[in-house]
Amino acid sequence: MSEEPESDTKAGGVAAVERAIAILNAFRAGDSSLTLNELARRTKMYKSTILRLLTTLVQEHCIVRLDDGSYQLGSMLLHWGGLYQSALRLDDHVPPILRRLVQETEEGASFFTREGNHRVCLFRVDSPRSIRDHIRTGDLVPLDKGAAGRVLTAFDPTMTPPSRTPEQPYIITVGEREPDIAAIAAPVFGPQKNLRGALALSGPAARFSVELLPSMSTRLLAAAADLTRRLGGDASTFESWQAKSRPAALGETAS
Repeated sequence: MSEEPESDTKAGGVAAVERAIAILNAFRAGDSSLTLNELARRTKMYKSTILRLLTTLVQEHCIVRLDDGSYQLGSMLLHWGGLYQSALRLDDHVPPILRRLVQETEEGASFFTREGNHRVCLFRVDSPRSIRDHIRTGDLVPLDKGAAGRVLTAFDPTMTPPSRTPEQPYIITVGEREPDIAAIAAPVFGPQKNLRGALALSGPAARFSVELLPSMSTRLLAAAADLTRRLGGDASTFESWQAKSRPAALGETAS
């Protein structure tokens, strides 16, 4: 196992800070604590370097050393998480994601949340095309019509048991809300896998063809994963699905 040179600076950052963050990033979901050996294995750093950094991280309450000699994340991270959540505004994060989706697909992009038996469009960026789906910010739509409504139902554990959650993290509908209008939607999660909303692309059904849907779904899932991370959620659902579906897509192309 090799170690990076002990310089104070690196191209684009400070080496000591990057190493400290690497230690924090070594902890994964399900880890109650990690030994020094496991930290060294995951970070590929010498134990002597890790111990020097741990001294500061423990002093700053970012890491806690347990009686058995192992380490776990400290209370300061929870404090920072609370500050982040209190400062988090959907207005800062959703519109840029929608604009990027519209630029990539040229279809209208929306973000919906649930209100009782309806879904409300909180944010909307229209397609640049003259023929398009006409959804406006503030529109209320029945929850049982359209891809976004189905996502808000299917991925909400209070409405759908986890055993019945769709295997793929997106839903496609055609003609449910309006004739000849199609949509594809994916869930967006916050901390503790709380469903924050549904990200959707919509437009004329003729433009949601079998040939275009794979590319469209890939871009939508990348956007949903990005927004989920920005809102403090776990994007592993999208990443694992993309990793699983990529070989199949390559196989179809090869055939």
